[in-house]
Amino acid sequence: MSGDTLAVLAVALAASWASGLNVYATVLVLGAAQRLGLVMLPHDLQALGSIWVLAAAALLFALNFFADKIPLVDSLNDVLHTFVRIPAGALLAFGAADGFGPETATVAALLGGTLAAGTHVAKTGTRALINTSPEPFSNIAASLAEDSIVIGGLILALAHPITFLCLLILFLVVLVWLLPKLVRLALLPFRRMAGWHRQP
Repeated sequence: MSGDTLAVLAVALAASWASGLNVYATVLVLGAAQRLGLVMLPHDLQALGSIWVLAAAALLFALNFFADKIPLVDSLNDVLHTFVRIPAGALLAFGAADGFGPETATVAALLGGTLAAGTHVAKTGTRALINTSPEPFSNIAASLAEDSIVIGGLILALAHPITFLCLLILFLVVLVWLLPKLVRLALLPFRRMAGWHRQP
């Protein structure tokens, strides 16, 4: 596998993985890197460097930044973003791999959507667990950590794709082991709401 192919693979998987945590930060990091000339993204992702795309992503990032740090609001925010993060992860993977042909891009989109779903469930389940604590500081710390992980992971993928891919494999192994527990945690807010609804 050539270095260019590895770089594209890393961008596709990194964008999908990061989208499951924070899609707006993902667009901002990739778009800013493209606009500043730090990287040359695959052709179909170069539109992320548009000033209009960056402005929209920055606005949505700001709104999400505050919502993601309020207990219970963050869980509702995660549920609503199920319909944003997973399709965005698939779309970004498709755009990254489109230069290799429609078949490869379609496979990349399927894998990208699945990867975004995995990280989204991991985030949602973890935050549901943190919301069992009455104090708000753990939510803020977790949200800031997630934002830092997204930014750091994307920078690593752009600068050192092989290292990122190795760490991603390790993450996926851990995720497969944790996934059943995380799904139960992600459903916890719904069970609580159902319990409140049944109360007289």
